[in-house]
Amino acid sequence: MNPSQPEAQESSEALAAADQPRRDVERDGVHYTLLGTAHVSPASVRAVNEMIASQEWDAVAVELCPTRLASLKGQTSWEDLDLFQIIRGGKAGLVMANLALSGYQKRIAEQFGIEPGAELMAAAQGAEARGYALQLIDRDLATTLRRTYRAVPWYKRLWLTTGLIMSSFSSEKIDEESIEKLKEGDILESTFTEFAEDSPELFEALIAERDRYMADRLRVENADRAGQRVLVVIGAGHLDGLAQHLATGSADPVMESEQLAAMPQPARWPKLLPWLITALVLAGFIFGFARSPELGWTLVMTWVLINGGLSALGALLAGGHPLTILSAMLAAPLTSLNPTVGAGMVAGLVECLLRKPKGRDLKRLRDDATTLRGWYGNPATRILLVFFLSSAGSAIGTYVAGFKFVQLLS
Repeated sequence: MNPSQPEAQESSEALAAADQPRRDVERDGVHYTLLGTAHVSPASVRAVNEMIASQEWDAVAVELCPTRLASLKGQTSWEDLDLFQIIRGGKAGLVMANLALSGYQKRIAEQFGIEPGAELMAAAQGAEARGYALQLIDRDLATTLRRTYRAVPWYKRLWLTTGLIMSSFSSEKIDEESIEKLKEGDILESTFTEFAEDSPELFEALIAERDRYMADRLRVENADRAGQRVLVVIGAGHLDGLAQHLATGSADPVMESEQLAAMPQPARWPKLLPWLITALVLAGFIFGFARSPELGWTLVMTWVLINGGLSALGALLAGGHPLTILSAMLAAPLTSLNPTVGAGMVAGLVECLLRKPKGRDLKRLRDDATTLRGWYGNPATRILLVFFLSSAGSAIGTYVAGFKFVQLLS
């Protein structure tokens, strides 16, 4: 290596540290200095440390929620997971998304030698070391993931979930385009848009809503504190939006932040769709038996074989236990007629009972979530795969069997 290269690199990073994008905003007598950072840049870490040390602040606000701060501090323990209760509570999808996000971030850390969000952690540590008030202004990660999932049209959700999981264990190196998005934008946005580009629904839930939420939280945290100076450390992708909403937002910050932290009411027809499908299937059975018992039993067998067969195939592809595969086969035709229970829930619970993860399996979760072998080799992640793939198989089977019903009845 050329001896001058390290010096050139240090000079470049020093220049970048002094050249981080900034905005200054006055609101309600409080002066906010917004520092836009890159989530995978040592220069951003240096810039944060320099800003905190350069002058006195009354508070330091960071683009973190308590969950993400605990994760950066290494306080998040996957060993406490109770997968049985998680599946029963309908939270398996959320856990899979968290694991996939964690796996993607670990790939970034291994490839570039820096943990995503290191500059946010530096801001939190700097504030605590100097006795400044630390304000965690980002929306809770679980809420953002749920609202993102809800924002995407129903027919895109399977693709969204599949892409997120696959991004966590891809063997390919993260390309330069994705890294540039990380430098210019937001870790959550880049994770999703790696496989779902130019999606207005994703942008709204991942970026625009959080811009408004963080502006509201800053106003609430610093209400009646005229004359204070607050350093706000955020990803560069939030800089313009947050500055605009902080300077001009007219909504009540308490009410708006509560609305943005709540789950939006789903449209009525998607909520009724599963029950409509159930009614149509049952009507098909009745009409078939009314025409002839032979046709009626043909419809029943078609429903069981297609719906149950595809759900069982999903459990098989997930590496499920033989009894788990059988449970998916038996459960799917019945659970598809009861929208309150899913075939994946039944198969996942059976797999959990048959192959309950041990403490060492849960301890390896973050590492195993970065490889396909890890997802299949760890009993905990395999349970989640059983849940996901058997659910997907049953959902596909419902529509395939429905089309077959139309053919048989016509």
